[in-house]
Amino acid sequence: MSVTTSPILSARPAKGPLRRALDRFFANVPAVIGLAVITVIVGLSLTYQWWWAYAPNDIDLRAISQGPSATHWMGSDGVGRDVLARLMQGGRVSLLVAVVSMFISMFLGFIVGAVAGFSGRLVDGAAMRLVDLVMTLPPVIFLLVLASIAGTGVVPTIIVISLLSWPVLARMVRARFLELRERDFVVAARGMGASLPHLLIRHGIPNCIDILVVYASLQIAAGILLEAGLSFLGLGIAPPEASWGNMLNAARSTRVLENYPWQWMFPGAMLVISVLAINFIGDGLRDAFDPRSDLN
Repeated sequence: MSVTTSPILSARPAKGPLRRALDRFFANVPAVIGLAVITVIVGLSLTYQWWWAYAPNDIDLRAISQGPSATHWMGSDGVGRDVLARLMQGGRVSLLVAVVSMFISMFLGFIVGAVAGFSGRLVDGAAMRLVDLVMTLPPVIFLLVLASIAGTGVVPTIIVISLLSWPVLARMVRARFLELRERDFVVAARGMGASLPHLLIRHGIPNCIDILVVYASLQIAAGILLEAGLSFLGLGIAPPEASWGNMLNAARSTRVLENYPWQWMFPGAMLVISVLAINFIGDGLRDAFDPRSDLN
């Protein structure tokens, strides 16, 4: 008589959705490369004053428009300021503007979309007409008008970018909340008298985390480009404060483009590399949080 013994399997705990998303993200090679690149850029921008001898506005009259050398690794600009120091300071400013404007626009978009999705037809209709109004305005003209009203500087640039960016997120959050409000746990919470803030914090944010994370990453890249565009037009960060946009603005003359390419090549390359890296991260996060990825 044969005795069958069932093997004792060492059961491993199942991975949660966040762990599976992180595994998918780190399996995405372009996303990991983008994360490494942007980490290096942020690290260098935040610490350059500890390892570099020059400040962004230090003027060396002996090195006006000097090419890359052992003293000035990336050369100097038309008034003798070190390009590397201004590039690192410009990274600080550009990333600060992009990150802060992302948080503000994410807050506005989430609140408007959540209130519209969880409220009645009247509030939903009014909120969506506001979103439609903002989205139908020509973005370039709207951007220039806001910038001319708000003025130049870090804070006005953050305000302008924030006011331009929130409607897209509001629509995505509203679509998610229209589906969410029909779920049994939300209906039960409402039946028990849960307030709107409780519904947003307890059920709304956890069920929108994928939208918010992907939006945040892509909005940072959009914010860097918008800041660079405004500064290039003279409506964003005003000199002598450094940003990648006004560095390109200072080097826009034909004489500089032809004879001193390091004055525009390095800020232009940094702008392109940073935006590409953040877009790779955003694409990786979008794929990582896509529930259909578990079916592959």
